[in-house]
Amino acid sequence: MRFTASLFNLSLVATTFAFGQTEFLPPAPAWQGASEALIAKPDNPWITPSEKTGLTDSPNYDETIAWLRKLDAASPLIEMRAFGQTPEGRTLYLVIASNGDATAARVKPSLLAQAGIHSGEIDGKDAGMMLLRDIAFGGKASLVDEVNLLFVPVFNADGHERSSAWNRPNQRGPVHQGWRTSAQNLNLNRDYAKADAREMIAMLRLINQWQPALYLDLHVTDGIDYQYDITYTFHGWDGSFAWSPKSGAWLDKTWRPAMDAALKSAGHIPGPYIAAVNNRDLTEGISMGAANPRFSNSYGDLRHVPSVLVENHSLKPYKQRVLGTYVLLEASLKTLAAHGPALTSAIAADSQARPATVAMNWSGNSDEHRKMDFLGIAYDEYVSPASGIKEVRWLGTPKTYQDLIVHWNTKPGVELRRPKSFWVPASKPEVIARLERHGIQFERIAHPVTKSVEQSRLVGAKAAAQPFESRHLLNVGKVTRENGSVTFLAGSVRVPTDQPLGDLAIALLDPESADSLLAWGFFPEILQRTEYIEGYIVAPMAEKMLASDATLKAEFEAKLAGDAEFAKNADARLQWFYERTKFYDERYLLYPVGIER
Repeated sequence: MRFTASLFNLSLVATTFAFGQTEFLPPAPAWQGASEALIAKPDNPWITPSEKTGLTDSPNYDETIAWLRKLDAASPLIEMRAFGQTPEGRTLYLVIASNGDATAARVKPSLLAQAGIHSGEIDGKDAGMMLLRDIAFGGKASLVDEVNLLFVPVFNADGHERSSAWNRPNQRGPVHQGWRTSAQNLNLNRDYAKADAREMIAMLRLINQWQPALYLDLHVTDGIDYQYDITYTFHGWDGSFAWSPKSGAWLDKTWRPAMDAALKSAGHIPGPYIAAVNNRDLTEGISMGAANPRFSNSYGDLRHVPSVLVENHSLKPYKQRVLGTYVLLEASLKTLAAHGPALTSAIAADSQARPATVAMNWSGNSDEHRKMDFLGIAYDEYVSPASGIKEVRWLGTPKTYQDLIVHWNTKPGVELRRPKSFWVPASKPEVIARLERHGIQFERIAHPVTKSVEQSRLVGAKAAAQPFESRHLLNVGKVTRENGSVTFLAGSVRVPTDQPLGDLAIALLDPESADSLLAWGFFPEILQRTEYIEGYIVAPMAEKMLASDATLKAEFEAKLAGDAEFAKNADARLQWFYERTKFYDERYLLYPVGIER
């Protein structure tokens, strides 16, 4: 067994710093749990690579895949399938655990568990390998009698191999950790809506193929210290917002209590995934709530795949986190087996719903406050000579913060009206390709069609100066809606919203959606003017306009009186008139996707 770190990185750190990998982490509360019995004995022929290290380290990608291949070859319950390839040429694998013919596996509900989307957060990989071993040879084959386990051991395989002992300073183990982003420096958990990354294209294809009944995205969190070791969240928590309300209620009333009970009985402390309003002052409270569909659990909810974001607590020891993940995976399989029909019915109901409006643009602002007894960690404060301000020193001592304020993100930025359909012109093949990747149904026209549609014009739109996730986000600004007759040429597509993924189509194509393809920068051409007019042409034209149109003259004079900068800018004044002539580009700032109401 070989666990290697970059000698260059280690030597560089050694010459720069004189401290250890975990020296500045807060102390971890002592832990023992019944789940420790899950660890294989040293003489077990199927001991996992991580167990050989005492669950302190994690194998590299080749070692991981080699071990899983041996398990596949030895057990009829296990099957490995390639489902994609990374930009650096690594094959992505799906491991299927099923007691039956996997080619007909969709007759049973499937649990899709995904590890390593942020590959430094790799607890799920080692927990999943242990569980697969026990399904194959540890007496737990019955777990996949009524359900299928679909396990992606490492989603971000390229980032996984950018491994070092120094990648995640906020995390206690494993010794070697992968990198958060892909080889293209893309955060895959920001890519669900725009679907740029090769890895994400493969994952969406997998979701479309299997239609999992439950989707677990396994992470490790940063942030403040607290007692909880395994935390999670989903839309519908405690009756909060969900695009798929029936599925959200199943997660809240059926799945969540089962996970809490299983984890507690195994010695773990489950809790909600939270973010502190102020990491330096816990008394300001914590926040929870809905998020936009660039994220896994939000995207899954929007497309009616019940989805849970699992965030193990980074300051807990690696062994404790891995074992808690094992317990959660096993309990999820049992819960899905016992209550799968109810979940299937909930998914069907959500998929058939066609709400008149779709809430969107969750910004984190809350209009609802609750209180909870929060199982935290005691801390003191001191003024740091480095930062110059008051900092927090976590003490490792459990402390319950009673009636801590919870800020619930319950207020969307916009309610988008449901149209009959969207019309995407043939000139936007990259947009049409994204719809295909998501599995959204559309009709491609073979001949030109003239339609009366609602068009959207942007007012005050501004592209970001710096890229985010390889794209320059567009602040859409104000959107004005106007009706017009548009001819869509052959190759254009009509996207009806009367379909299971209609809500997702609205999120991607309505110009006011914060995760629309417009907002992600897929339409930069509409921000550019390409025809102009000379001053010596427009000036006499403007003078005639003023003389012949009293209303326009009054509007111009009001603009001069109310805008001093405009009044002294000759070019801006002439531009004002140019925009009101028939010579002006009518497609400037006009979003080319038509909306059929």
